[in-house]
Amino acid sequence: MNKEQIFTIFGGTGDLTFRKLLPALYNIEASDDKVFCPRVVVIGRRDYTSETYRTMAREWVEKFARLHFKEETYQKLAERILYYRMDFTDEKEYGGLDSFYKKMGAGNHIFYFAVAPRYFSTIVNGLKSVAGAEHGKVVLEKPFGEDLSSAAELNRTMESFFKPDHIYRIDHYLGKEMVRNIQIIRFANPIFSNVWDAEHIECIQISAMEEVGVETRGGYYDHSGALKDMVQNHLFQILTIVAMEQPGSLAVEDMHREQIKVLRALQVPEDISQSMVLGQYGGYREEPSVDRNSSTETYAALKLSVDNDRWRGMPFYVRTGKKLGRREMQVAVVFKSPAPGLESNILNIKIQPTEGVYLQFNIKKPGETEEIIQAKMDFCQSCSYVNRMNTPEAYERLLGACMRGERSWFSQWDQVETSWNYVDEVREKYREMGLPVHIYEQGSAGPEAADALLGRDGHSWFD
Repeated sequence: MNKEQIFTIFGGTGDLTFRKLLPALYNIEASDDKVFCPRVVVIGRRDYTSETYRTMAREWVEKFARLHFKEETYQKLAERILYYRMDFTDEKEYGGLDSFYKKMGAGNHIFYFAVAPRYFSTIVNGLKSVAGAEHGKVVLEKPFGEDLSSAAELNRTMESFFKPDHIYRIDHYLGKEMVRNIQIIRFANPIFSNVWDAEHIECIQISAMEEVGVETRGGYYDHSGALKDMVQNHLFQILTIVAMEQPGSLAVEDMHREQIKVLRALQVPEDISQSMVLGQYGGYREEPSVDRNSSTETYAALKLSVDNDRWRGMPFYVRTGKKLGRREMQVAVVFKSPAPGLESNILNIKIQPTEGVYLQFNIKKPGETEEIIQAKMDFCQSCSYVNRMNTPEAYERLLGACMRGERSWFSQWDQVETSWNYVDEVREKYREMGLPVHIYEQGSAGPEAADALLGRDGHSWFD
């Protein structure tokens, strides 16, 4: 007898589930791409019935779903959502979960760990009491550990139970439309692919700026910081896509092979003071659940070197921070000026909030003059209503890929390991040199100390 597929969410009453996962499942249900698993089991500690939970979830889905909310569509989804109350930190309660699954005829599992990483091992140990769980897939939210040592221990725990190719380490930035588009822009356009190297490019900048602070995440963020929360996973993954050689295909093995080459070619600088600046926004220590003496960084800027034939000698600049003057994520490719006095050509791939491509190039000023001026072409993909409605959101896209068994856009363990190794090493160098975590004003561009690292003549190339 065929076993029914079950999508189980641990942490079913948290913000991630309500704001991202349930709306993503609704979008999948409402779209033409019928990859949706038949039943959803939501696990939480609160005293809800399935009906109570469905009613509560409806408001979140209506508010956050990409596609137009239709009551009929939601009811089709809702009738397949079951709420199961349990304390997932108590391994003795997993016997009851096993009985619950057996009554449903479950046996084809996808488990989503929408909880803090410190609970992952507990859930895995509990699932040993669930028949057939070891044959299922598991989706892990970042961060994958808190440093290299904890990440390695977590990976050993996961692989001791689940098959390595059934572990999906989700990085929602890899599901964003313009991140996926970087390869097409690079490899499908000879005007870029033929000059995508250190000989023709002055620098590449990867910027992820946020206007908000830590909000309700102070307890988590104060043990993480910008390097762990953004650089080690999201921004390094984007860097590998920007810098890698063209894969033979989009198959997971080919993509992974080229991405890991880039990570392994990252050079740890001898003098970290010339390559990294950390900052903390004023007022961070007064945020809820934050240590009043915290030295956790909310801003990080790095100058990176990739030591291979394509990129040797050309800097990659990475910047991320909270409580900055604007919200944006972009990859800016600054080409070398062809002659003194001429502005650089710039290709800017806009990832969020606006999605699109901006190109700056030189042209003769109209009229009886030989003056050269800048021309700017700006393609806004997300400005089109049709484009927005036809573009899956990141979680929607990645959940569908997991259900189909597609792993190309999920982080692999050796990528995680190599990234952690680099971040741990540069952080330790920064600490050993006694370098400060600079305080910067809310709404600014970050600490002034980063200007010399990121800028030219004191002005940031990002702006």
